[in-house]
Amino acid sequence: MASERLKEIKKNYGKVSLGDTTVDMAIGGMRGINGLLWEASLLDPDEGIRFRGFSLPECQAKLPAAKEGGEPLPEGFLWLLLTGEVPTKEQVDTVTADLRSRSKVPGHVFDVINAFPVTAHPMTQLTAGVMALQTESEFAKAYETGIHKTKYWEPIYEDAMNLIARLPEVAAFIYSRTYKGGVLHEADPNVDYAANFAQMLGFQDELMHELMRLYISIHSDHEGGNVSAHTVHLVGSALSDPYLSFAAGMNGLAGPLHGLANQEVLRWLQELVAQVGSDVSRKQLSEYVYKTLKSGKVVPGFGHAVLRNTDPRYMCQREFALKHLPNDPMFKMVSDLFEVVPPILLEGGKVKNPYPNVDAHSGVLLQYFGLTEQNFYTVLFGVARALGVLSQLIWDRALGLPIERPKSMTFEYIENYCESKFAA
Repeated sequence: MASERLKEIKKNYGKVSLGDTTVDMAIGGMRGINGLLWEASLLDPDEGIRFRGFSLPECQAKLPAAKEGGEPLPEGFLWLLLTGEVPTKEQVDTVTADLRSRSKVPGHVFDVINAFPVTAHPMTQLTAGVMALQTESEFAKAYETGIHKTKYWEPIYEDAMNLIARLPEVAAFIYSRTYKGGVLHEADPNVDYAANFAQMLGFQDELMHELMRLYISIHSDHEGGNVSAHTVHLVGSALSDPYLSFAAGMNGLAGPLHGLANQEVLRWLQELVAQVGSDVSRKQLSEYVYKTLKSGKVVPGFGHAVLRNTDPRYMCQREFALKHLPNDPMFKMVSDLFEVVPPILLEGGKVKNPYPNVDAHSGVLLQYFGLTEQNFYTVLFGVARALGVLSQLIWDRALGLPIERPKSMTFEYIENYCESKFAA
């Protein structure tokens, strides 16, 4: 059992150092500090993300798909993240059915969202909708009436699954009222989670359904140190229920430095097309990249805080594009940039990872299939990320992890501490 394993780790290794912490690490966004247990996934600098020990290519090969040779179903990723086991197609089907049975959104949630002007950012509407769903929290009710701490995980599980089930309809409602004049599309009880979400957004194309399966799966988790995942864990450690915790995480995801990266890639590509044209040579692309760098800007979509090789999430999107839209001009441009940008970034000698990340590709695929409203992309990201962060939140409570409380420092403390070290 995981709880017994945790006890053994604490007993045998509780006093073992996980590494030194420097001042640079403490004031530099806590980069490189090992300080969080996150069982759902682990980010390897060279291999990329591993979901419960499985690489992304392994997940694509092992997890059930809607059709032979197709993209894995997000329900399979959810099963894997929750249990650590690769599910059968039958088990995935039970998850689909379970989520469908939980998917009814209370009417007051739509009333809350409708109180916003349609010009409100979709992420503002999403977090408000999630907060409105909090009235349904099973954990909040159980805690109020008294529940033993060893049982916390049970209502947390119910809340997490209910929230995952209801997010697509909430997101689709936001999309409809913000961009489509309020025209709603009914849920389809006969299709999987991602296909149903795509249909509620108004997309009937089966290839768009496949893209949505891919998108949700590869964005489902990226270990626990990123802003949205860490926020959900942090807020949840105070025994805030999954609705409160997830809403907090989504406010973090809405920040430009976290959830807006694929929009920045698209804007950069659109500026490139506006200035140079869509039919560009690699020489012209190189010149534009140099121009961007000389202006003091970065080339969006390249590099990563942890990764040191090409993001496997980029590669699986590239494979999807090569299979389904090989002649699309924007994809061709992205493909050429894959060859052009890294050598240029390496010339400066300062970039640790010059290779493309997931955001270098996702926006172009969404644009191709007609989902062109860029401010909605972070909502899609949020729906997908729910699978990972809420799976881990269940385990946080099942393992009895404590409230998070790191030590902070002042300028004076750092100076005095360091000077005492030098004096010694």
